[in-house]
Amino acid sequence: MTHAKSFPWLHWLRTVVAWLVTLLLFFPLGWLVLTAFKTELQAISVPPLVLFTPTLENFQIVQERSDYMLYATNSLITSVASTILGLLLAFPAAYAMAFFKGKYTKDILMWMLSTKMMPAVGALVPVYVMAQTSGLLDTRTGLVIVFTLSNLPIMVWMLYSYLKEIPNEILEASRMDGATLWSEFRYVLLPLTMGGLASTGLLTLVLSWNEAFWSLNLSAAKAGTLATLIASYSSPEGLFWAKLSAASFMAIGPIVVFGWFSQKQLVQGLTFGAVK
Repeated sequence: MTHAKSFPWLHWLRTVVAWLVTLLLFFPLGWLVLTAFKTELQAISVPPLVLFTPTLENFQIVQERSDYMLYATNSLITSVASTILGLLLAFPAAYAMAFFKGKYTKDILMWMLSTKMMPAVGALVPVYVMAQTSGLLDTRTGLVIVFTLSNLPIMVWMLYSYLKEIPNEILEASRMDGATLWSEFRYVLLPLTMGGLASTGLLTLVLSWNEAFWSLNLSAAKAGTLATLIASYSSPEGLFWAKLSAASFMAIGPIVVFGWFSQKQLVQGLTFGAVK
């Protein structure tokens, strides 16, 4: 603090750089919002228009042509369902690794995390064939399963990072008092890990909502998510920039608002619990 007072120009430099970085990061989103309220001619005008008369025509066309609510409902159901299913699977795994460590626990954790480094396209063909054979192609159930398996390694790692911070003596004391496994979870672990569960669930929800690769390849009109809706506005004739921006704005709007109100938990999740 004293250093900043001694060199006031350093404080102003940091402020200017911070604002420039912020503008750089938010410019694409701001321009998308502006384009969503333009006509197609205004969207491709050169030089770009900053001052114009806004219109809601694009939003009306998106709703009439594509049934926005169907895609939004699919995104909501698949995101929430995959998050809940993932937590049900990840918590017992993280619990076992945190309190009953074996010789290969760390190796298993590293292997799980390494699966996220493989490009998703490498698993596309076998996953697509399995989904087609089992009748899960273009179904919400198929997307929920794939989303869950895709995010499971991160969920296990995050919950493990929270659970390993709990002293084992607390669990031993509860067992000496005659607590069953369910009582131990309900009255000891759940209150202590509620923040970790919330952070993990919120981050997984955002990741599932934004998932585009599997949505585009495993779903169509019936179970398509908002990513499928956005992709539908790319045609051989070209890109309809105004309508594409309107569809994108309608797709990211709900999750941006959700993320704004839960940003603290999301930061904790992104840092694997390092920020308390």
